[in-house]
Amino acid sequence: MAPALAGTAARAEPRPSSESAAQAWCFSKKDAAQRIGGCSFLLALRKKWKEKQRAGLLLNRGAGYLESNDLDPAIADFTEVITYEPLRAKALTNRGEAYRRKGNADAAIADFDQAIALNPKDVFARYNRGIAYSDRGEPERAIADYTEAIRLNPKDAWYYNNRGNSYADAREPDRAMADYDRAISLDPKFALAYYNRGNAYRGRNDFDHALSDYNTSLRLDPRYAAAYGNRARLFRDRGDLDRAFADFDQSLRLDPSGYRDYYARGNLHLGRQNYARAFDDFSSAIKFNPKYAAALNARCLTLVILGRAQDALADCQQSLQWKPNDPYTLDSRGICRLKLGELDAAIADFDAALSINPKLASSLYGRGIARRKQGEADAAQADSAAAREIQPDIAKEFAPYGVE
Repeated sequence: MAPALAGTAARAEPRPSSESAAQAWCFSKKDAAQRIGGCSFLLALRKKWKEKQRAGLLLNRGAGYLESNDLDPAIADFTEVITYEPLRAKALTNRGEAYRRKGNADAAIADFDQAIALNPKDVFARYNRGIAYSDRGEPERAIADYTEAIRLNPKDAWYYNNRGNSYADAREPDRAMADYDRAISLDPKFALAYYNRGNAYRGRNDFDHALSDYNTSLRLDPRYAAAYGNRARLFRDRGDLDRAFADFDQSLRLDPSGYRDYYARGNLHLGRQNYARAFDDFSSAIKFNPKYAAALNARCLTLVILGRAQDALADCQQSLQWKPNDPYTLDSRGICRLKLGELDAAIADFDAALSINPKLASSLYGRGIARRKQGEADAAQADSAAAREIQPDIAKEFAPYGVE
């Protein structure tokens, strides 16, 4: 069972024309909506099915709901099936996957644990528990489950692909690469595996192989937004900004809620001094992820440049709520307060940032400006010199803020 996105709105159920059509629909694996409609028709047709028959109908309908990502009715159907012992393990596996897709990894793992205890050879329970452990940030446990799934079925490319992701999370890039290679050898048309291997190559700074894999991923799946987004980052890192913009644009056309790509494109606009577009992109990132501290920090600095320092301060405060004591955001808040003329508060923020990162040139330079405005010429000169030693063009970076 492949991983899926969060639950979507329930679909309208088609209605079969007869009991025989309903039977065919309910036990077909071709169309989830027809399966739901057929099973629902049969369940409504007779209120007193034998326990085995009712459990089978509910299991099939639940599977249709799960395939459609209509998760609450799927959970309800599987919960009823669990009471029927012969199908309990399957129902637990499927309910666990429904819980996982809802974002409840703990409940998912509890169900997978029970399913595996009932049937240790349940490869789907092993695989999906591995995904749940990965969702919970436990790559070592995920690797153990994927490894057992591979032992039970060594021909499934998904198991190698996902174990590769967990090896990457566990900072074992060579093992990750080997698993992606194996996934691709098993399924040469596996767009996701090419994308993941491209990420692994990019992590090695092997841009040519990364680009080749991203290109292959997009050839196999031209609507794969994430592949456009990461190819854009590759172009950005190589200095090919026009192609980076084009790929970010396409990624966001395909996935208008891609907050990480809005943030990345916003930084490109910021670098080109297109502050209004940068502000719009950072705002879109925050719209789709209100707790995105990096985007709040970036919008904070953009608002300073746009002359809206009070609004900027609010963004920095919000960013620090989600990521306390981040030196870069403390630095940004110091710049806001410098712009607002709150010199003591600005110095306090720069001091706090420097206590965490003593080589932060921006905070040294900003503190130097504040000290100069307070008449502390020698201390200001020392800070400015230290900042320039770390980052010779720091004055150019500060120019758009208008705080000198």
